[in-house]
Amino acid sequence: MNEIKDWLDKHGISEVECIVPDMAGTPRGKIMPAAKFADEQGMRLPEDALLQAVTGDYISDDLGVLDPADIDIVLSPDVKTLRLMPWAAEPTGQVIHDSFYKDGSPVEMAPRYVLQRVLKLYEEAGWKPIVAPELEFYLVKQNTDPDYPLEPPVGRSGRIESARQAYSIDALAEFDPFVDEVYDYCEEQGLAIDTLIHESGPAQMEINLFHGEPLELADQAFLFKRTVREVALRHNMFATFMAKPMEQQPGSSMHIHQSILDSATGKNIFNGPDGEASEVFFHYIGGLQKYLPAGLAILAPYVNSYRRAARYQAAPINLKWGYDNRTTGLRVPIGDTEARRVENRLAGADANPYLAIAVSLACGYLGTRERTAPGEPLKGSAYELDFDLPRTLAESLNQLNDAEPLRGLLGERFIAAYTAIKKIENEAFMSVISSWEREYLLWNV
Repeated sequence: MNEIKDWLDKHGISEVECIVPDMAGTPRGKIMPAAKFADEQGMRLPEDALLQAVTGDYISDDLGVLDPADIDIVLSPDVKTLRLMPWAAEPTGQVIHDSFYKDGSPVEMAPRYVLQRVLKLYEEAGWKPIVAPELEFYLVKQNTDPDYPLEPPVGRSGRIESARQAYSIDALAEFDPFVDEVYDYCEEQGLAIDTLIHESGPAQMEINLFHGEPLELADQAFLFKRTVREVALRHNMFATFMAKPMEQQPGSSMHIHQSILDSATGKNIFNGPDGEASEVFFHYIGGLQKYLPAGLAILAPYVNSYRRAARYQAAPINLKWGYDNRTTGLRVPIGDTEARRVENRLAGADANPYLAIAVSLACGYLGTRERTAPGEPLKGSAYELDFDLPRTLAESLNQLNDAEPLRGLLGERFIAAYTAIKKIENEAFMSVISSWEREYLLWNV
């Protein structure tokens, strides 16, 4: 704890936000005075605090996932995640925690642990996975009435974007004050932003994070989403990571670039001795093709997520793979062979970054263990081919629960809890009557 005390004293911290990501990637936890945090022997929360649906509902305890006594879990701070919270009025720290039971065993349902569990498999194999997430999001007018569609915000010019402005510097400059503050806040938190671009939708942006160790990058993506929302509020806008926030506009993704290094040599094992792609590389792609349909319930976790998958909308509709082919679900970028990697384009921006990275690495790992052969690389447009992915959350959950090898890697208790949460959310959605139903069914049926 001396390291924590030194950090708090160095920055003059008055209080600390003690946070842990739940299933949705929402920060849960407590705020406490800095002195209490430095002396704390482990913050406690109810076990079910991590298992809330986005509706605020809890899963039932008759699944055997939760202790019937409604016990506490102990949260332990990861010192490496200590950061300033730059938007706070007083000097405030934030730190991400891991979750344990009183006997020291990990809480298997905690998303951060699910990723750590997968990374342990790579460590035992003598491998070190490397990832680089790319997150898309929309800026929208502040909207306090969910019955009204979201609208783009007004930029510096006083106008709203009316045409698609992909990669436009001028369109990005419309929100320069927002962008500058995002960069400043990210720098203060040590979030390593690579590039920021304007995407295809109105006031839609994409941020690329530098490649690195998966747990650290998941932490950064988790904190980045929180930071962007906060900065947007300070500029009288909302930032949303919904997968499909606006009709007739492209959805928002979280592309995950991934490769594997040999832990002993630091060499990219996706390369063979001759510099060509290795067998491991192709088996990894084969594993992604085989198991990602079952993992889609994690990469596309809400009913809205499935609206993103549409032809010609920069979102994959199948799991073809190809070299420098952005129409496929799995893209192999062209570049230096030492940077040989696979880009998983399935995940939506609404996915929990810990779970999205975990399931992607787990599917690729299974391919290397089972020596799964991939299909042939696609040279044309994958949009001209059939959908071969689940089209609904219910279908995805069925495939996830049928995929025994993937369930085993991610953890049976986690899968049971995750499935229960998604069923609650799906049932809540099915109880809502939409404007489409009123528009077309009221008088016509």
